[in-house]
Amino acid sequence: MLKRTESAALWIPANERFKAQSGDWMAVGVIAAVLAHGALFTLFPEMNAEDVRVSSDPTAVVTPPEVTIPPPPDAISRPATPRLPAIDIEDDVTIAPTDFASNPVENLPPPPAGARPSDVPVFIKRDIEPQLINGREIERVLEQRYPPRLRESGTGGAVLLYVFVDEDGRPAKSQVRESSGYPQLDAAAADVVEEMRFSPAMNRDRPVGVWVVQRVDFKTR
Repeated sequence: MLKRTESAALWIPANERFKAQSGDWMAVGVIAAVLAHGALFTLFPEMNAEDVRVSSDPTAVVTPPEVTIPPPPDAISRPATPRLPAIDIEDDVTIAPTDFASNPVENLPPPPAGARPSDVPVFIKRDIEPQLINGREIERVLEQRYPPRLRESGTGGAVLLYVFVDEDGRPAKSQVRESSGYPQLDAAAADVVEEMRFSPAMNRDRPVGVWVVQRVDFKTR
């Protein structure tokens, strides 16, 4: 029993041993710190702090340019409401035909004031009608100007042209009165007419330029 009691009294936990040792070391550290500060103040009695003031140049103030904002645009006014006149129109109104087929050259009015008779197809007085004088030559020209594709396909047609024959019997201008239905044939007919020569129309023994209706036929053989 005595031996157990002595061994139990000699056994000390590690935590307690650490506390005892740390207390001793802390006392030694405090004493060393006090001695170090005392020696420092003894060796260096005067201590001056360095001037740490910062010097800086004045910064220039940059002012942005003034921006002028334009005013908003004026509001767009609404368009005025159109006012229609109160006119009673009959339901059975008819319009007279105005195509050239219903109005031959002989019935056309004279040209307007200041306009030349050759500008538009109008009736120009004459005593003697112009006559085609190179019919055989035109037959050869007609064969040459026939569009090949339409000829090969067997497509033909007739074109009626208004032709202005001048005082020398030459066709100065032409326009289609009745189309053949094929623009290629209409254009070829206009080319053929340019090769025609006429005896000039006469009015009181004077040659005069007149409008005539000339037919050009394209036929396949």
